[in-house]
Amino acid sequence: SAWPLCMQHPGWFSCPSSLPRCVELAPDFVKGYSRKGALQFFMKDFEKAMATYEAGLKHEPDNAELKEGIMRCLQAIDRIAHGDATDEEIKDRQARGMADPDVQNILMDPIMRQVLDDFQTDPRAARHHLQNPDIHRKISKLVSAGIIQLR
Repeated sequence: SAWPLCMQHPGWFSCPSSLPRCVELAPDFVKGYSRKGALQFFMKDFEKAMATYEAGLKHEPDNAELKEGIMRCLQAIDRIAHGDATDEEIKDRQARGMADPDVQNILMDPIMRQVLDDFQTDPRAARHHLQNPDIHRKISKLVSAGIIQLR
């Protein structure tokens, strides 16, 4: 496996370009999901890492390494969402989030702009909005991207 060698290389984050292909070529090879998720986590792409770990769990539902990876992602997202990260981490997360086309689309959506206004001015309306699964998903995306914080 090239994984340990790549980890020793100063620019190791560019080495495992074979990881996406690994899970395509051998979808039952759970270590591939674990390694790809670890790389995504290291690159602070917590949502993608969580999706990768979850995809691996479809093949091996009791895999402790994949479950631990999901927990690390949730903790990292939660830490940022509640403002427990450093200013540098928050700014980095927000910059990554703003570069995400999905986040940009959410922020450009007039309905979501109204929802975000309601969140600031009317807590009852905010609770009502969160009952809509689509809005809940979009708010979760903004929270995990560091665009909005929960207080």
